[in-house]
Amino acid sequence: MTDPALDLDAGARRWREQGLPRPDLLVVSGSGLAVDLSDDPSHTVPLREIVPFEVKPVEGHPHEIQSFQDPTGREVAYQRGRLHGYQGYRPAEVVFPIRVAARMGARLLIMTNAAGGLDPGQRAGDLVLIRDHINLTGDNPLRGDLPASWGPRFPDMTEAYSRTLRELAQSEARSQGFELGEGVYAGLQGPTYDTPAEVVMMRTIGAHLVGMSTVHEVIAARHMGMRCLCMSLVTNPAAGVTPTALTHEEVLAAGRDAATRVRDLLQGLLARPELLN
Repeated sequence: MTDPALDLDAGARRWREQGLPRPDLLVVSGSGLAVDLSDDPSHTVPLREIVPFEVKPVEGHPHEIQSFQDPTGREVAYQRGRLHGYQGYRPAEVVFPIRVAARMGARLLIMTNAAGGLDPGQRAGDLVLIRDHINLTGDNPLRGDLPASWGPRFPDMTEAYSRTLRELAQSEARSQGFELGEGVYAGLQGPTYDTPAEVVMMRTIGAHLVGMSTVHEVIAARHMGMRCLCMSLVTNPAAGVTPTALTHEEVLAAGRDAATRVRDLLQGLLARPELLN
């Protein structure tokens, strides 16, 4: 296989060489949301040691993989920081860590992201479960000739985001004293924030959240048989919802403010025995 971004055997070999155990599940953090999930991870490995290409820095993304056991004894791989198409990565590169984790045995993907709120009723700091997405990036990580062993040529995306896992997350949030909203996530290429006209378009077609990640990762994960649970932190109203200009600093600040709630929710989920049922 000539494309390094499709060579999962090499990625799996690097995973093992770095001493990372075979994961039962993968957690991926979004912008400003690389919260501490373990007081004592068994391994911390720079993402550049796993992927076969340059890892370009983005503020709010440490770009490392931690491994630890959750309270039930399951092996967790925690990717603190993701790769984005707007950095110049191809879809196959964006999803490479997801595919390697799946090749290593991960059966579940839990992701967080920072998103703009398209609903005027949303406020900065709201946590919203993604129940579906609209891929507006103009690309797809399954485009091309992929090995049949990875998954079906035309995978079903009816339940890209597991209803059972969303119900479990709702239950955990209620046990912690708050409610989780749900919505449809529109994925754009970026790096520009959306225009007011684009916001009107996305609201018209049924989106509640907008961001620059997630859709390619979920497509690749579902293709390889992983179940997915994804949660957006609303960091700001999208363009035109309020007259305020949008900045990356605002995104990171919202992540810092919500860090404790995001950490507690993820840790509560990881403590639930039924998470991998």
